Amino acid sequence: MSRVVKFFEEEHAEVFDLAAPTPTNRRPAKSDLLFQFKITLLGAKPPIWRRIQVQDCTLDKLHEHIQTAMGWTNSHLHQFEIKGERYGDSELLDDGFEDFECVDSTKTNLSQILPKTGKRFAFKYEYDFGDGWEHEVLFEGNPPVDPKAKYPLCMEGERACPPEDCGGVWGYGDFLEAIRNPKHEEHENMLEWTGGRFDPEDFDAKVATKEMKKGLPDWRSMR
Repeated sequence: MSRVVKFFEEEHAEVFDLAAPTPTNRRPAKSDLLFQFKITLLGAKPPIWRRIQVQDCTLDKLHEHIQTAMGWTNSHLHQFEIKGERYGDSELLDDGFEDFECVDSTKTNLSQILPKTGKRFAFKYEYDFGDGWEHEVLFEGNPPVDPKAKYPLCMEGERACPPEDCGGVWGYGDFLEAIRNPKHEEHENMLEWTGGRFDPEDFDAKVATKEMKKGLPDWRSMR
């Protein structure tokens, strides 16, 4: 009987969509899914951006990938805004914002919220609610996994990440004006604040990839 059923299913698979999964028609397992994003710091001129590839993970882990690829230090709170919903680490957000409602990013995977068609889709990532660093996160699709590659990867990008706590996009503009002009009254102070040197054009994708693989310390383990 099983042979008859199997024969019938194989003969009519196209009609009844009963074909057994094959490498060409099966839905990829989560470990097979690769996501490509272009992250752009909004308001920065000239643009500061990164292109990264990561395997399926939580939004909390994507936050970590964005931090390390961009060059931030995970010193402040963050949130994602996707289709009108806010996502963040609810444990940390609840500590400082009692009325702040968000979906827990530690329990939300990329594969749950991004278009299954691979269609380009943009959403917002905000870091440091004081300085208000807003990023556009553009989902560019699901490229094939390279079996020789070790993910996550920073494929390319341009320009250095602004220093932490410099006052957002406008403060960063003032900071650049000061370090570029030796006669500026804040020139020496700004250089000293950044360790004596800051090149706004400095960026190395290989270094960013190394930092992405290294990851960030977990705030929850320090509580």
